[in-house]
Amino acid sequence: MDDTVTKAAQRTDHRGSAGEVFATFLKLGLTSFGGPIAHLGYFRDELVVRRRWIDERGYADLVALCQFLPGPASSQTGFALGLLRAGPLGAAAAWAAFTLPSAILLVLFAFGAASFAPIGSGVIHGLKVVAVAIVAQAVWGMARNLCPDRERASIALAAVLIVVLVSGSVGQLAAIVVGGLAGLLLCRRKGEAITGHVSFPVSHSVGGIALVLFFGLLFGLPIAAAITSSQGLAVFDAFYRAGSLVFGGGHVVLPLLQAEVVQPGWVMADQFLAGYGAAQAVPGPLFTFAAYLGAALGPEPNGLIGAAVAVIAIFLPGLLLLIGTIPFWDAFRTRPAAQALMRGANAAVVGVLGVALYQPVWTSAIVGPHEFALALICVVLLMSWKSPPWIVVVVSAIGGLLIGFA
Repeated sequence: MDDTVTKAAQRTDHRGSAGEVFATFLKLGLTSFGGPIAHLGYFRDELVVRRRWIDERGYADLVALCQFLPGPASSQTGFALGLLRAGPLGAAAAWAAFTLPSAILLVLFAFGAASFAPIGSGVIHGLKVVAVAIVAQAVWGMARNLCPDRERASIALAAVLIVVLVSGSVGQLAAIVVGGLAGLLLCRRKGEAITGHVSFPVSHSVGGIALVLFFGLLFGLPIAAAITSSQGLAVFDAFYRAGSLVFGGGHVVLPLLQAEVVQPGWVMADQFLAGYGAAQAVPGPLFTFAAYLGAALGPEPNGLIGAAVAVIAIFLPGLLLLIGTIPFWDAFRTRPAAQALMRGANAAVVGVLGVALYQPVWTSAIVGPHEFALALICVVLLMSWKSPPWIVVVVSAIGGLLIGFA
């Protein structure tokens, strides 16, 4: 069958506890280097292939949905997986566990209690190299399952072309939209059973409330901050707005954050750049850069309270949008036309990930034959030896350190 998924992906188990979710995502939060695209690769390896919380197609649908929404796609995907596994408590546990490690490290950096200099540029570069292997494994595995025929392979190639010609998150979004439309025309399967269906414990009323909250906070916070002259509300509004208006997540949020905290003089420009550099050396979502900025704010709230306010504010809009979209998306995707659209969109996601494998993952990590050899070692460890990703991260970090001494 065209839509046959791997046997491992078919045997899924959606039941679990919040404690299990927290422990699983804490490990991911401690070992997931390389940015949001690499994070999705880590998630797939741990939760689709190893633990079978969701099948390949359901996971790809989640990735496609989160690519459509503003906010950090990897954190939104993790939140949704926690929700699927253990309900609302599981969703909160997944977000907290994946976010806390990097947030704590960046707060310590803001306080001056930690120094990243001893890590060495070689180790940091090794962590970039491991992202090449993680993303390559994800692209290969998803391509085998989501592009099994000429139609979907062609859609993936078209997505590559679109992303190459139209740079940035606009190109990624356009590629997925075009892929979905192409799927409507090319990927209909008469009489084919719906596969990969997952049901989230979110009602339409809860989804509607989440959407009302999202827009209410987006437009209401600046008014409330102006009326009350509350610095706390102004800080929450600044980070909430940055998280609301970003497609693509990660690095895309940086210019917005700079406008929100540097231009008004809350954080000095050199502090901002130093924190951004530190954020590259820690695992987890780049949105936790907000923890550093919140702790480093000149006016109150700052310190631990400022960090907590900033982190909650920047992640909240993306999670509200996800909660608001899930119940309607879940019903939509059961329709035959929607299934065809999602087949095309999923194939386009493979193309988007393929381009990301080259730029920025490959181009920033593979600068010579030593890095290329280290990346091959990591690929073999992941794909042939089936080594846990955290072991491959350690091997690559040591390899990067040795390359630095060469």
